Amino acid sequence: MKRFGSVIILAGGKSHRMGYNKELIEIKEEKMIWGQINRLKTKFEEVIVVTNNPHYYEHLGCMTTRDIYEGKGPLAGIHAGLTKISSEYAYVLACDMPIINMEYIDYQINILRKDDYFSCMTLLGDWIEPFHAFYSKKIIPYIEEYFQKGGLSVHGLVKGLPSFFIDEGTARKFSPSWEMFVNFNTKEDIEKYMNSRKWECG
Repeated sequence: MKRFGSVIILAGGKSHRMGYNKELIEIKEEKMIWGQINRLKTKFEEVIVVTNNPHYYEHLGCMTTRDIYEGKGPLAGIHAGLTKISSEYAYVLACDMPIINMEYIDYQINILRKDDYFSCMTLLGDWIEPFHAFYSKKIIPYIEEYFQKGGLSVHGLVKGLPSFFIDEGTARKFSPSWEMFVNFNTKEDIEKYMNSRKWECG
């Protein structure tokens, strides 16, 4: 089994503040998630989109799946994606995150090559960033048990498991303004971001 061949993009969830499905966010007349998929396919062998709209992706050569545990938030999407991957680990991000930092991905992979962690993610102070992170298939039964106990938070789950947390200072060497962890919640977020820099998915 290849260890680092898979990507999971979460494209579900509610988008009340955006006013429309975040899967439909367009940048320069292209759906942003399509740019994510095409960029990630240059590094990973398989891309799995967790979505309720699989028809959006039929022409992109990626797999799709739906939440197995409905109504349980992002952790349910991570769980659903992990059940489909063919590698040991998956890199996980959300469809409303415009920045993909390949150097940071390589940095995380090198960490995971040295030890057998269940996940590798980034700290902002004491806050755990659940995306732009790696998760192992080994975490699947722990997520299921966590759901049975009423848990929903990614943070609550991973703090009790063998996880590697990259400190904020180290992460800022790759993303000084924390732009790697930006996500779009409103149309104003997109406009502000577009005005602040020349946009590129990467």
